[in-house]
Amino acid sequence: MRAILAKNRQAVLLSVVLLFFLVFFFILLPKALSDHYVFSLENSTSSLSAIAPEKIIFTPSYVSTPKPVKGIYLTSWTASNVKLRNDLVKLIDDTEINAIVIDIKDYSGKIVFPVENAALKQYGSEDIRNPDLREFIESLHKKSIYVIARIAVFQDAYFVKFRPDLAVKNLAGEAVWKDYKGISWIDPGSREYWDYIVLLSKEARKIGFDEINFDYIRFPSDGNMQDISYPWSSTTPKTLVMKSFFAYLRDSLIPLGDASGEERLKISADLFGMTTSAKDDMGIGQLLENTFPYFDYVSPMVYPSHYSSNFQGFQNPAKYPYEVVHFSMMSAVDRASKMNMVTTTTEIINDTTTKVSHIEDLNYKEKLRPWLQDFNLGADYGSAEVRAEIKATYDAGLDSWMLWSASNKYTSDALE
Repeated sequence: MRAILAKNRQAVLLSVVLLFFLVFFFILLPKALSDHYVFSLENSTSSLSAIAPEKIIFTPSYVSTPKPVKGIYLTSWTASNVKLRNDLVKLIDDTEINAIVIDIKDYSGKIVFPVENAALKQYGSEDIRNPDLREFIESLHKKSIYVIARIAVFQDAYFVKFRPDLAVKNLAGEAVWKDYKGISWIDPGSREYWDYIVLLSKEARKIGFDEINFDYIRFPSDGNMQDISYPWSSTTPKTLVMKSFFAYLRDSLIPLGDASGEERLKISADLFGMTTSAKDDMGIGQLLENTFPYFDYVSPMVYPSHYSSNFQGFQNPAKYPYEVVHFSMMSAVDRASKMNMVTTTTEIINDTTTKVSHIEDLNYKEKLRPWLQDFNLGADYGSAEVRAEIKATYDAGLDSWMLWSASNKYTSDALE
């Protein structure tokens, strides 16, 4: 009997304890927690904002333009491969190279890095091959390497698909014209497209580029030129179309950096090598003299392999790297030196008011910075050939140059 009573007391006690825990965990505790968090939420606006992580605002750094510039070219595909790009950075570390040119929009028309500007994003032209481009630029700046963004301008297959009304057309104006490589072009007279290029340039500046290099700033040349029309520039001389575009770029981009006190953005132009000696625009709208007033640097692409047979009497110009580059750049220097500014002032001479003309040297020669060949075409190019081109540049009175290799393989033995 006692055993039964003891067992009943234990059962009652256990029931009481269990009831207490049930009441505590399912009624009292939730209410207490609820009251606590209601109070916290009602008074938490300022406290939560105080502890919320702040958005990190990226502030790009910039590098002053080296004097002289000695650069190499890097495709966006190479830039997307950490090992390959690190190999080229090592080349820079080990040699006289101090600048690098990186594609941000090639002939495909695709923009290779993430953009933030909504006006630019609406075109859908991003193909983010280089998601860490901003960080890569920052790492280059820490080594004092000058970083240049290259934009292939009017050669733009993507934008033609997006806006075919802005494209170069066939003669009938019904179909998009394509060159021999099957690449379509934007009509250089399309001012709406000019705005697009300026937006892209400004976005490149925001992630740290020190300079914007504009390539394919011309009318097409390789294709069926008998079946071509320009809906946006047919009534304007090609040289004037291009000159207006150059002026627009300068007015839109040169002020960047001036107000903030940071290093001012530089802009540069790539030109056909023949512009240094040709007397006309060769049908593409490029005149050497029209570039000097608008760009900080002018880069004729004086690749010996690209000159026609018998140029300056050379059956195969590619076999004469020194002679071709020296002639071309001496021609450019001569033309630049003739572009002086004549100013007139009124002066009193022997008690007589006289108008006096002064000749101001604009020193446009200092803007010349040729692209040199570092690839095999027409002849094998090794250290002797590349070094001959560099010497020819120096002998023409210039000190800056850049090496072009579409494969991004450079002749290190040619570099000091």
